[in-house]
Amino acid sequence: MGKLTLGHRGEASEPDFFRGVLGELVLTFLFVFIGVGAAMTADGLLHTGGTTSGSNAGGDLTAVALGQALVVSVIATAGFHISGGHVNPAVTLSLAVGGHITLFRSSLYIVAQMVGSSAACFLLRWLTGGLATPVHALAAGVGAVQGVVAETVFTFSLLLVIYATILDPRKLLPGAGPLLTGLLVGANSIAGAVLSGASMNPARSFGPAVATGVWTHHWVYWVGPLAGGPLAVLVYECFFMAAAPTHEHDLLPQLEDP
Repeated sequence: MGKLTLGHRGEASEPDFFRGVLGELVLTFLFVFIGVGAAMTADGLLHTGGTTSGSNAGGDLTAVALGQALVVSVIATAGFHISGGHVNPAVTLSLAVGGHITLFRSSLYIVAQMVGSSAACFLLRWLTGGLATPVHALAAGVGAVQGVVAETVFTFSLLLVIYATILDPRKLLPGAGPLLTGLLVGANSIAGAVLSGASMNPARSFGPAVATGVWTHHWVYWVGPLAGGPLAVLVYECFFMAAAPTHEHDLLPQLEDP
């Protein structure tokens, strides 16, 4: 079962603490800047030579999904040794539930992720002359409860893949976890187009909402992911996790006793 660890203020003096928090801020900034920028281009919000780019809905969706898959894979890989490369409050909370990070550290990670996402979206608006950053929204005919369920399922799949490919000592392809996670994010982005948009990441939804001031159904993109992620951890820990070997590789170093 997952085990929550409160943590303590003394963690802030540990060598990797500040590096981890700053890493999450910078990594989330880059993740959102690239991901939202790709979505703006695919949605035809950017213009080149006076003509709007992007007219094919299917091609736009594929481009967005590919962009999300690539940026998740690269940023997660690059940030793995810095902070774990979470860039997602749902991932951070889920790892706290699994006992891989303290609640004290995770709370600061989440704040850093929200700040990084907001900064990225404000910069994008400034660079594009005030163009709106696309906000996650429910598809036509999809209600708020349906959206929560969809986000719960998508985020459940995300954390299940993270556990199976990164945290489980039986992983078949060591080091391939971030790539496989990115591929899943891309697939979910396509599947979620007719539902909720498959955010799976409250910080990814938060930045565009702050920059545009559009908060319609924004709570859906917090409740769903923050329910689906920890649920996946509990399910995997209870039914699928193998016994840890002598040298276990986690998204973060092992917790030390206070």
